[in-house]
Amino acid sequence: MQRAMNIQKLLFVTKFEELGFDALQALLGLRKAALNHVVFVNVIERDKVAMRRGTGYQKTEEVRLRELANIRFIDWAETLFEQGMEVGVYIVVGTLVSQVIEAAKKEDADLIVIGKSHKPMLEQFYSGSDVTEIIRRASIPVLVYKPVPENNTALEHPFERPLLATDNSAGSLRAVEYFKGLNAVVEEIHLLTVVDEKALKGGSSMSIQKSRKEARQRLEQICEELESVGIHARAHVYVGQPFEQIERAARDCQATLIVAGSSAKAAWAERWIGSVPRAIAEKSVYPTMLVPPDKS
Repeated sequence: MQRAMNIQKLLFVTKFEELGFDALQALLGLRKAALNHVVFVNVIERDKVAMRRGTGYQKTEEVRLRELANIRFIDWAETLFEQGMEVGVYIVVGTLVSQVIEAAKKEDADLIVIGKSHKPMLEQFYSGSDVTEIIRRASIPVLVYKPVPENNTALEHPFERPLLATDNSAGSLRAVEYFKGLNAVVEEIHLLTVVDEKALKGGSSMSIQKSRKEARQRLEQICEELESVGIHARAHVYVGQPFEQIERAARDCQATLIVAGSSAKAAWAERWIGSVPRAIAEKSVYPTMLVPPDKS
């Protein structure tokens, strides 16, 4: 059995335009659990600096970007210091994915928070997005923060009403254990299993209901585990295409966050075969937390 989640240190990865201080403030509810340290990360990517200037990489542009990031982080840190929190800062030049993974390891972080990728879909298909690659390589949960326009409460309390989509994979089962440590933050958790419609075709009414009941029973066992640590939990079984049904369930349950186990597929398999976790991270309008299987 995995240890209960203990989010003491959060790695907040930002380029500022897609992830600002309002997002961080929404996550400070985790202080009710164990959060006491935030590490800011801003990666200056050489190729993108050169593309923006159109004249090749320039050291003066790097200095300018460093100082702009530093000004932002000083302001944010002052607010956190006033609340009694510890703060760390990484302003580094390099490749986003490798620098984030390295910083997470150095800091022994418990959660990586990053904004949604803005790469064009065609570019994502051939090269993969930075967010997807971070999710694939990370050994800790990754929260892809995406403000929900039609549900402003998600901006204020993303961990209040999570929807945990579970398929009995190692990652999704690990997510259950992680959330047991967040009972001071989670108001209610909805557990979802999506049954493939193809598996129900050609069967009798009795066999279809048997499949539903078996899926429901597995969820109810998890509900009991969560209830035992003071988290109100509800079970749901939907039928159809996984991504579509997860989005529908999130709306039905007024979820503030979608949680799923992340895929261990290789990068090429992610692009050509695809995965539900990747689709949620890239396409869903909901903030998404993906939990990897234990890689230790």
